[in-house]
Amino acid sequence: MNEQPALPDKRQVAISFSRAAKSYDEVADLQRGVGSELLARLPVQLEPQRWLDLGCGTGHFSRVLATRFPDAEGLALDLAEGMLKHARPQGGARHFLAGDAEHLPLRDGSVDLVYSSLAVQWCADFPAVLDEARRVLRPEGVLAFSSLCQGTLQELRESWQVVDGYVHVNRFRCFSDYQQQCAKAGMKLLGLERKARVLHFADLRELTHELKSIGAHNLNPGRPEGLTGRARLRALAQAYERFRQPSGLPATYQVVYGVLQKACR
Repeated sequence: MNEQPALPDKRQVAISFSRAAKSYDEVADLQRGVGSELLARLPVQLEPQRWLDLGCGTGHFSRVLATRFPDAEGLALDLAEGMLKHARPQGGARHFLAGDAEHLPLRDGSVDLVYSSLAVQWCADFPAVLDEARRVLRPEGVLAFSSLCQGTLQELRESWQVVDGYVHVNRFRCFSDYQQQCAKAGMKLLGLERKARVLHFADLRELTHELKSIGAHNLNPGRPEGLTGRARLRALAQAYERFRQPSGLPATYQVVYGVLQKACR
């Protein structure tokens, strides 16, 4: 049986991503690639009158959705006020809302598409996210999400295990949890897949800089304090070298893509 990971406090998530708002877009290659692939998985016949970008971040995909569905009304929602402050001046959505995916500040049956890319991995209660999406969707509305699951940044996790036994890497729920919870969501499952994406970095510093720049450095409960001194980081870099490939140091992300549709009345 897989142990359910302890996910970070939402306040810490909001603070971390708010701080990263200005630097996020400079290093968001993974986020752009995953979000674009999620868009490609939307049903071709989908023509929403109103869409919600759930966990909109800097608003990149709010602007993409606005271009793809020019006649629709767009809503962008994020937990991090700093992200919203960065996104609002750039447009895309008609309304930018501060809110929680587990408690959406929207009326029942008020949107046709809930699009959420690389946000719900920070939600401890994923069934609540699914329930809220089903509640706010109109009949035949679509929830499309991408997330991260167990095995993400496994190279970094294993390298830290060589150095010490502390939790230094964000923990994510296992893929089987997504399978079970989506099956119980009360919506038609159009697709659910796990797919690995591997990024390469010249050295460990480049990887850790990127994680900090997007606000996704270690946020989980039990993270060590004051244990990243020079000697420890040298040991980590040495342990990580065993994974080096011709393209550089690999960082593997296990990405989950899910598309669900609310039933007709």
